[in-house]
Amino acid sequence: MIDLVWLVPLIPLLGFVINGLGRNTLSKNLIGFIGSGVIFISFAISVGIFFALGADANKSHEIFLFDWINAGSLHIPLSFLVDPLSSIMLLIITGVGFLIHVYSIGYMHSDEGFGKFFSYLNLFIFFMLLLVLGSNYIVMFIGWEGVGLCSYLLIGFWFTNSSYASAAKKAFVMNRIGDLGFLLAVFLIFTTFGSVEFSKVFPQAANLMPGHSTVVLITLLLFIGACGKSAQIPLFTWLPDAMAGPTPVSALIHAATMVTAGIYMIARSNVLFDLAPVIQHLIAIIGLATAVLGALIAITQTDIKKVLAYSTVSQLGYMFLGLGVGAYDGAFFHVITHAFFKALLFLCAGSVIHAMHHEQDMRHMGGLRKKLPVTFITMLIGTIAIAGLPPFSGFFSKDEILAHAYQYNKVVWAIGVFTAFLTAFYMFRMLYLTFYGKYRGTHHAEEHIHESPSTMTLPLIVLAVLSVFGGVLNIPESLGGHQWLAHWLTPVIAHHAEGPDHATEYMLMGVSVIGVLISIAIAYNKYNKQGHVPVPDETKRSAFANLSYHKFYIDELYDLIIRRPLDAFSTFFYKIVDRKIIDGIVNGLGWGTSETSKGLRLLQTGNVGFYIFMMVAGIISLLLYTYLSI
Repeated sequence: MIDLVWLVPLIPLLGFVINGLGRNTLSKNLIGFIGSGVIFISFAISVGIFFALGADANKSHEIFLFDWINAGSLHIPLSFLVDPLSSIMLLIITGVGFLIHVYSIGYMHSDEGFGKFFSYLNLFIFFMLLLVLGSNYIVMFIGWEGVGLCSYLLIGFWFTNSSYASAAKKAFVMNRIGDLGFLLAVFLIFTTFGSVEFSKVFPQAANLMPGHSTVVLITLLLFIGACGKSAQIPLFTWLPDAMAGPTPVSALIHAATMVTAGIYMIARSNVLFDLAPVIQHLIAIIGLATAVLGALIAITQTDIKKVLAYSTVSQLGYMFLGLGVGAYDGAFFHVITHAFFKALLFLCAGSVIHAMHHEQDMRHMGGLRKKLPVTFITMLIGTIAIAGLPPFSGFFSKDEILAHAYQYNKVVWAIGVFTAFLTAFYMFRMLYLTFYGKYRGTHHAEEHIHESPSTMTLPLIVLAVLSVFGGVLNIPESLGGHQWLAHWLTPVIAHHAEGPDHATEYMLMGVSVIGVLISIAIAYNKYNKQGHVPVPDETKRSAFANLSYHKFYIDELYDLIIRRPLDAFSTFFYKIVDRKIIDGIVNGLGWGTSETSKGLRLLQTGNVGFYIFMMVAGIISLLLYTYLSI
C-alpha cells in the first residue's frame, strides 16, 4: 500500500485538470462530485498507508519516482518520504480537506465560478500534499510555492472586489519575503552538506556541535520562511486579510493546509533546530509574542471571520512556542486538534454568513441559536475546544505546550496562560454576540434566516465529533494516557522535551481550567447577561480598545516605514533616473540623429550641376589628402 503513495497527490491533480477544463460545460453537481470525490479517494489511500506503516517495522520509506535534476554534483530525485510525520499530515490534509470540499458544494452552489473554485481547491490540496511528501527540501519548496500560488488565486477569487484583490496580492508578496529565506536556506544546506535529501542532510548534521554557525544561519533562514507561511511576527498581517476569500478557503488555509506548512517544516528539520538553541529561543519568543498580539486584537473585532482569523494567528503562536521550547510533538499535536476545531469554527461562521445573506458583522446578529440549531451546537463545541476545557481536544494539546513552557521559563508560561484566558474570552464573546440575545438585524433579513443544507451541516457534525475526541491521540500519562502521538512520532522526532512531574501538571491544568472558566463567566456577564453590543465604528473608544480594534496600527506602521519609502524611491527612479536621465540620453541621441539628418538632406537638391561640383570637390580632396600623406 505504501508504494501507492504517488496516487495521493496525483488524483487531486487530475481533479484540477478535469474541473478546470470542464468548468463551463460540466454541471455543478458533477463538478462538486468530482472535486470532492478525488479528495476522498486520496483520503482512503492515505488511511491505508497509515495502517500499513503502523504494521511495518520499518517506519520510514522513500518512494523513488524519477530523477528530476542531474547536473554535476547536484542530484535531485522526485521522491516521496512516507514516515509517521508525513502519514499524519496526509490524513489531516485529505480528511479535513474532503469535508471542506463537501461543504463548498452547498456554500458556493450559486456562484458563477463554481467549477473554477473547485479546480483551485483541488490544486491547493495537490501542492500541500507535495509539500509534506517530498523527501528533500526542493520538492518541499515546490509544494511550498504552489500553496502560495493557490492562496493568491483563492483569496482573490472574487477579484472584481478591489479590496479582495489587494488582500490576495498582500498575501502573495508577504509570503515571497519568507520564501526568500527558505530558498537561501536550501542553497546553504546544499553548499554545506552536498545534498538536499533529508536522509543525507540530517545524519551529517547530527555530527556537528550545537551552536555551529552554519547551522544557526540555516535554521534562521528556515524560520524566516516559516514566519511567512505560518503568519508569525512580523509577517503575519496577510493572514487576517486572507478571509477575503470564500469561507471554505479560509477554513482550508487556516486549518488544514497553508499555515501548517511552517510548523511541519520545522518539525521535519528538528535535527537542525536542536543544534541551534539560540534560534529555538527566538522561535519561542516570536511565537509567544504572536500568540499574545493575535489574542489582544481578537478581543475587540466585530467581524466574525476576523475574530477567527486573529484566533488562528494566536494559535499558530502557541505552536511556535511549543517548537521553540523543544516540544515538537506537543506543537504537532496542536496542529492536529487545531485543524479540527478551527475548520469547524470557520465553516460554522460560513453557515452563519450564508444564513445572514453574507452579513459578517456580529453587531447585526444575535439570537440565532434557535434558527440555526445545528450550526449553534457545533460552533459551541468548537468554541469549547479552542477555549481549552476538558475533555475537549484543545485542552490536551494546549496544556501540553503550556506544561513544557513551564519547564522552559515560568514567565513564558504565565504569558501563555494569560493568552489562553484571552482566547476563552474572545471566543465566547463571539458566541454570545452571534447566537444569544435579541436579533439585531433587519426584520426582512430575519424572516429569511434558515439552517444551512445538509452538504454544509454534515461536515460540521463530523468536525464537531473530532473536536471533542481528538485529544485522545496524546492523553498525558498523568491522566492515565499513553501519549500515543509522541511515541508514534519518535522515529522522526528523536528528542522529546521533558515535561513536569504529575503533581505540577495537575496544578498547571487546574490553573488553566479555572482561569478559562473565569474568562467565560466574564464574557457571559458582559455579552449575554448585560446584553452589551460593540459600539459602531464612528463611536469613540478607550485608548486600548481603539488600539486593539485597529490592530495596533501595524498595517499603518508597515505602510509608513516600508511602503511609502519604497514608493518614494520608485517615484524618484521613475521621474529622475528613468524619465530624465535614461530617457534623456536615448531621446537625446534620437533628437541629434534627427536634426543631423535634417541638415544632411539639404544636400540632396536634384541639381545635376551641383552633384558634379560635389564630385569634383571630392576628387580634389582625395588628391590633396594623398599628396599631403607622401
